[in-house]
Amino acid sequence: MIHKFTSKEIHFLKAESDGHPIQPPRTFFSDLLHAQTLQVEKFNARLASADIPGDAFICAVVQISGSASEKTKERAKDIFEACFHSVLDKERGIWESLDDTSFALVFWDYVKEENGSRLLSLLKEKISTALKADILMGVATFPFHTFKRSDVLGNAFKAIDHAAFFGTHHMMYFDAVSLNISGDRLYQLSHYNKAIQEYKRGLEMASKNINLINSLGVCYGIIGEIDPAKKEFEKAIAINPKEVMVIYNIGLVHRINEDEEKAILYLKKAHGIDQNVFEIELLLGHLLFKQERWDRALPHLESAARLNPDASTAFRMKGEIFLDKLTIKDPQKAGAAFNKALKLNPSDAVSLSGYAQAMALQRKNLKIALTFANKSVALEPDNLLFKNRLKQIQKSC
Repeated sequence: MIHKFTSKEIHFLKAESDGHPIQPPRTFFSDLLHAQTLQVEKFNARLASADIPGDAFICAVVQISGSASEKTKERAKDIFEACFHSVLDKERGIWESLDDTSFALVFWDYVKEENGSRLLSLLKEKISTALKADILMGVATFPFHTFKRSDVLGNAFKAIDHAAFFGTHHMMYFDAVSLNISGDRLYQLSHYNKAIQEYKRGLEMASKNINLINSLGVCYGIIGEIDPAKKEFEKAIAINPKEVMVIYNIGLVHRINEDEEKAILYLKKAHGIDQNVFEIELLLGHLLFKQERWDRALPHLESAARLNPDASTAFRMKGEIFLDKLTIKDPQKAGAAFNKALKLNPSDAVSLSGYAQAMALQRKNLKIALTFANKSVALEPDNLLFKNRLKQIQKSC
């Protein structure tokens, strides 16, 4: 039986767009494609009806820096219009205001694409100089691959989102990475099927882009399509056999398919390449714990707790091992681990019962131990271990 995998701490790994040293934008222009604002509809209608010689044009989306003064923002539309007409002129282009500081434009009749690119750079420079503000720009050309005329504004939106990762003054042309970022945004919004389509479009442009392949696999995995997910991860590993996130993801697929030995094999391989990935350490520790290989599990759980001090699962399993799984039991260390787990997840019945037992073994804080033991049984009334611990603590009190 194949299960959809939704754990918060053990999950598929993907190279997130916000992994870039410069933070992603607070708002994404590509979100406008889902909202279909009046301005977007109006611009697309004008573009659809425009008589463009040769049907070749360049589309750009321009944004005045959000840090600009209110006075600058008030002048933005007039300055943009003046600069647009001075560089391009209204006979060979159209533009539309998207909001007070953002504009969309299309222009044509530039002989060669490089000429058009120079005109765009000039326009960007003129606006920036006139407003004394940074200008962000995303650019999409037509024709381009298999995209339709109606796709071009959306492509420019994706390009400006791409540009935003490099700062408020950057200009970026639409490419496969733009689609990767757009797919990541859809993934972030839980629009997984739309994200899948976006990653596929990106792969039509860059068939060996590992981030795109891996992200496509992750999306399949999230919606429970495990076999297609595995197929994508295997494509990625064939391109780069040492790509840690892909090795981990294959291991996770085997774990989901209940082949724990293969999962451990891949996770050990990933660990051998990079010992500082939380998800690898946690899942490897978790699987070794399940197999009762306590001494082998503990170092990975220690690493997981170090790499992510907010992960309650690692602390809980550490507590269980210290409590009664090793030859030499250590209730003091067990209590410390359970205490940390409960601070992160106060409703963790295993940690409540384990912490109660650790305190009882040390003959300290027995009233608190009794309270915790009672809570654990209230949360899991059919758990015989919790009930037995409660009875023992009641006798001690």
